[in-house]
Parts: sequence; structure tokens; C-alpha cells
Amino acid sequence: MTVAQPTRTIPAPPRNGRWSGFRHLLMARLLELKREPEVIFWVFGFPVLLALGLGIAFRNKPADVTPVAIVAGPGAEDALSLLQRSPRGSSIRAAVMVEPEALQGFRLGKYDLVVVPDGKDGFQYRYDPARPESVLSRAEVDDALQTAAGRKDPVPTSAVASSEPGSRYIDFLIPGLLGMNLMNSGMWGIGFALVDMRQRKLLKRFVGTPMRRSDFLLALTSSRLVLMLIEIVLLLGFGVLAFHMRVLGSVFTILLLATIGAVAFGGLGLLTASRAQKLESVSGLMNLVMMPMWIFSGVFFSSERFPAMLQPLIKLLPLTALNDALRATILQGASLGAQSGRLLVLLLWGGISFALALRWFRWT
Repeated sequence: MTVAQPTRTIPAPPRNGRWSGFRHLLMARLLELKREPEVIFWVFGFPVLLALGLGIAFRNKPADVTPVAIVAGPGAEDALSLLQRSPRGSSIRAAVMVEPEALQGFRLGKYDLVVVPDGKDGFQYRYDPARPESVLSRAEVDDALQTAAGRKDPVPTSAVASSEPGSRYIDFLIPGLLGMNLMNSGMWGIGFALVDMRQRKLLKRFVGTPMRRSDFLLALTSSRLVLMLIEIVLLLGFGVLAFHMRVLGSVFTILLLATIGAVAFGGLGLLTASRAQKLESVSGLMNLVMMPMWIFSGVFFSSERFPAMLQPLIKLLPLTALNDALRATILQGASLGAQSGRLLVLLLWGGISFALALRWFRWT
């Protein structure tokens, strides 16, 4: 008689949730970053060193002294005396010398202006209109001589030097460096990593797993957001501690703007590297994409310096939108609602780039 064996129920394996693959891919990418020590310097150290160097170079300093050569001859000593007793005498360094020496010093840039007495209680100025410092020296020296000679200004005026936090070059620079670093991190950190994995045949292994393509690309983009938080704290903290920079805007608004900017440039990085086969190819493509933004988007100087006909195109660049939004928030305390146009530009760049990258992405 055969005894029936009890049936054994094999429990079903646990099912992973919708975002389980994304979480594992994100953790794997973050662990990979630990093996890249050069990331620490280029992402965190380089922007701080750049801010330090430019902040020192363009720091507040005493007014420049104007070097002036006076050609020896009748009236030379009178001109020197007038300059020395004028109210501007402390900012003008004048010396009497023979004409060949004065002209040679002027050609070599040692002097900004040459004053030639004409022997009739008048003076001739020799200056270079192509040198801004020479043009300014002419105006300053003429004003000093006329005032010392007894000229009376019909309208009384006064001047007050003002250099407050928020109006200095370093205050303009820090938000621009932050935007530039977010662009570099998104483009190089994602695009370069993708092509490197494609070259090492790692993407072929990924494609053989039950992994969603969107999860992989999202995890690669999201890994940069962790570094972004450290970048913001480090760069803004350095500006506050080293240069007494004032942050007037909401920290939440700054973080949100930076997050949207990082995602936008992450999408651009994915799109740029979606089909590139070699590191040399993707390097050229990324430089082609980033170069116009380095030049036109107001990282180191205002984009308003470019002609008016280019301004609509410049405003459509994602780095321009990010830099303008960061400066308005950090330096002026602008709210998130006031940045709607700039946010729209960033969201369109990020959304369209990610959608196209998802469509065109090649695993091999």
C-alpha cells in the first residue's frame, strides 16, 4: 500500500518593488565613486581653489596710483608742483625726465600718460586711446591740474566709495562657479562614465539583466545629486567664511534650483553619450556642447555684455538660466515664483534631453 506523501508548498520568491532596481543601481554607482579619488579634487577642490584665486585677484584694494611722466623743460616743475598740491595728488605719481626717456617708458607701459609743457602755461597730453588706463589718466591728470590752478566747479559734488558684500566680483563669481560646476559634473560625470562602461563592455552585461533602461539612466543621473549637495555647502560656505558673502535667499530655493540644474545637465550628459563609442568622441561632443555656455552664460562676467541681438539665444541656454536664477536667489533673495521662466528653460532642457537619450541609447 502506497502512502501518499504530503505535498510541499515552495514559497514564491519575494518580489522586488518597482524602484528596487533603481535603488540597487544608485547604491552601486555611489560605491563606484569611492574608487575614483580624483573626483574629490575636480568636484570639490577645484572650484574652491578657483574661487580663492579669482577672489584674491579681484579683491578690494586701495585705488591704483597713476604713473605720469612730465617732459623736462620750461613749465615742467610748475606742472609737478600743481599735481603734488592738487586734491588728487596722492593718486598720481609724477616724475620729470627728458623726452626720449618719457616716451620710451610710455611705449613700454611704465607710464600711462606723458605731459609736455608747451612753455605758455599750457600742457599737451600724449596718451593712447586704445589703452583704457591711458584715457582715464588723461582725464584724471587734467582735472588735477585744472583744480590746482584755481578752477572752480559750478556744481558742488561729493563721492563716497562703496564696496559692500553683494556688489563685489566674488559675490558675482560664486553663483557662476556653482552653476559651472553643476554643468561639468552632469556632463562629464555622467557622459564620460557611460562611454567608459560601453568601452569596457559593462553595458552589454547590464542589458542581459531584467533591468529597466529608465532605471539605469535615472540611477546614473541621481548619483550626481548626492555630490551636488556637498558642492553647494562647500562652495557657498567657503564664500561666506572666506569672503563674508551674504546669502539672502532661501536655502530650500537654492537647493531646488541646483537640483533642477543638475538633472538638466545630467540629461544633456546622457544624450551626448547615448551613442558615442569612444572616450575621445564623447570628449569632443561634450566640449562642443559646453563651450558656448562657458563663453556666453555669464560664469566669469555678465552675459549682458554681448550684443542685444544675441540675448534671446543666450537666455535660452540652460547654464544662463541656472546662473541667473542662482544669482537672483543668493544675492537678491528672489523667491522661487520669480524664477518661473528660468525654471521652465531648465525643465525643458532636462526633460527633452532625457527623453531623447532614453530613445536613442545604445548598449553596445
